Amino acid sequence: MPGAHRNNDSRYCGAKTIVETQTTVFVNNQLWAVEGDPNTHGEGRLYAFYGAKNIYVENKLIICAPGDKASEDEEGHMPSSVDPSTASSDTIVYD
Repeated sequence: MPGAHRNNDSRYCGAKTIVETQTTVFVNNQLWAVEGDPNTHGEGRLYAFYGAKNIYVENKLIICAPGDKASEDEEGHMPSSVDPSTASSDTIVYD
């Protein structure tokens, strides 16, 4: 079951998500990641791929892991390796 992917949660490539496109919704004291958030390797922008895609924060779709995706980052990691890999263990999304 996918959970809420947050600021400082991991990506498969070892990078961490940086939540910079919303400032109001927290999960376990971390900002909830939304579409467009990058990672610590540069770029690697997140996009919603999984689920009903009907949960928004500040008019942006939320991100869950596993399940959602990311684009290539500036270190050249291919998109599948940049996808979000960790999430809140007690905030389940779309189930």
